[in-house]
Amino acid sequence: MTDKLFWQDPYRTTLTTRVARVDGLDVTLEATVFFAESGGQESDTGRIGGYRVLAARWQGRELVYTLPPGHALEAGDTVTVEIDWPRRYKLMRLHFAAEIVLELVTRRLPGVGRIGAHIGEDKARIDFAWPEPLTPMLAELTRAAQAVIDADSAIVSAFADEANERRYWEVAGFGRVPCGGTHLKTTGEVGVLRLKRKNVGGGKERIEIHVFDKI
Repeated sequence: MTDKLFWQDPYRTTLTTRVARVDGLDVTLEATVFFAESGGQESDTGRIGGYRVLAARWQGRELVYTLPPGHALEAGDTVTVEIDWPRRYKLMRLHFAAEIVLELVTRRLPGVGRIGAHIGEDKARIDFAWPEPLTPMLAELTRAAQAVIDADSAIVSAFADEANERRYWEVAGFGRVPCGGTHLKTTGEVGVLRLKRKNVGGGKERIEIHVFDKI
């Protein structure tokens, strides 16, 4: 099974490893820093052995990368894995911003259901099953989330069950949540938060999340 170094050090951007298996355009590696989409967080972009990765996916607990036609990689080859760091870092910031918002909303609205989430490079979103507009709570939600960010607290990310690769993040005094994504070191790295409510119809409410650098 691939050694998932993006959990050990999510700030690492390059790695030299070996190809474990090749199946046509699909390859697996002995170790990787290249995250594949999970929990709504989009995959990294980058290269393996100089070839652009077209897709990254989980296959059970294994990671599979699709390379372009004509790649020449074979099992046992030594390769360099490179990820697009600015993209990864933006995804990490938006991911944790979304985690904070989700925690605050579920605490303020008992019974609310999360029915979808997506973390992209430009924005994140969380969809809730809720019969009323979330607009009245948006200003206070923004203030509360920004307070968590501005506290610049340490974010602990670790295994709850290493054998089954179940992970969590924790901020002391705020919460502990199961999550297998890549996480920041501190809440302050999120930056400045902006929230927007959208009605997507049929008892569904969406909160869009944007983050900006502090001036």
